[in-house]
Amino acid sequence: MISFNIPPFVGNELDYVKQAVDNHKICGDGPFTKKCNKWIEERSGVTRALLTTSGTQALELAAILADIQEGDEVILPSFTFSSTANAFVLRGAKLVFVDIRPDTKNIDEKLIEDAITDRTKVIVAVHYAGVSCEMDEIMRIAGEHNLIVIEDAAQGVTSSYKGRELGSIGDFGCYSFHETKNYSMGEGGAVLVRDPAKADLAEIIREKGTDRSRFLRGQVDKYSWVTMGSSFLPSDMNAAYLYAQLERYQEIYDDRMRTWDTYYREFEALEAAGKVERPVIPADCVHNAHMFYLMTKDLEERTEFIQFLKDNGISAVFHYVPLHSAEAGLKYGRFHGEDRYTTSVSDRLVRLPLYYGLTENDLAYVIEKVKEFYR
Repeated sequence: MISFNIPPFVGNELDYVKQAVDNHKICGDGPFTKKCNKWIEERSGVTRALLTTSGTQALELAAILADIQEGDEVILPSFTFSSTANAFVLRGAKLVFVDIRPDTKNIDEKLIEDAITDRTKVIVAVHYAGVSCEMDEIMRIAGEHNLIVIEDAAQGVTSSYKGRELGSIGDFGCYSFHETKNYSMGEGGAVLVRDPAKADLAEIIREKGTDRSRFLRGQVDKYSWVTMGSSFLPSDMNAAYLYAQLERYQEIYDDRMRTWDTYYREFEALEAAGKVERPVIPADCVHNAHMFYLMTKDLEERTEFIQFLKDNGISAVFHYVPLHSAEAGLKYGRFHGEDRYTTSVSDRLVRLPLYYGLTENDLAYVIEKVKEFYR
């Protein structure tokens, strides 16, 4: 069976994990955690980047930093993972879902302004498949209405919009380093903070609400409980695993991009014949080959397609069930406007195998079987 995903492994991960163990520093904020934070900060240009135990907790930390209160409203797409919503539901917010664009599958920036009320506090920009939302317009809307922008860039590490790294454009950005992502530490994530005034607060909240990090740097003579917080720190062993991949991120990026480009080229004729739709990458966006998907005609065809691939030893999967139609979505949110594309995209999208190290033979076999189905 050709797997849909295999977590990346470049070869140095176990050596670095052993170094963390030998250093007798396996809890949070050890040497490898600091190296990962620095790598993200230097690449993105944000004031502070802090590893977290997951992309989910990065979002939860961002929601605390945004000071989400009971009754606040958060605008977001319904075509996303539950973590995007949970971060704000846990703080008592009401979710306001709006439709997505049919090309990028991102939130439709033209629909955001109409969904704003006097309770709106945050716009969440989810960068689907590592392809950026229309950030200039989203930031313009946020500026005019005094709103906070949180980027859910879980899939967007090393992607960019007009030369700016995803996660560094809004007030806060959130990464994921889950085993399904381009760069992985098994479970993990990071929060990116642009405003220097919020950077120290992020560090305090992440360290159980204490100023322990400042104490360890010698900035205070003892540390104490400063504000509400939790333990968002990952083990330095996990960070060591990740850092081995960040050192060789270009190699992983190039390998994934070769697969993505091959899929895109090989399925051009199928799209021209009206059989499928391929991903759309706007001119202002540089993506990271996080995933390659095809859009089928309808749900029935997609079901048959996935089963055909499975019968031929290929694991292909669909993606999100729209949050607004889920039990929790009905309880905690509402859909504003018309659902023209969200449910349709959810019914038709299928993701093909794409991971670092996918062999040319396996790639060729997947392509052959996709074409066979449509013949």
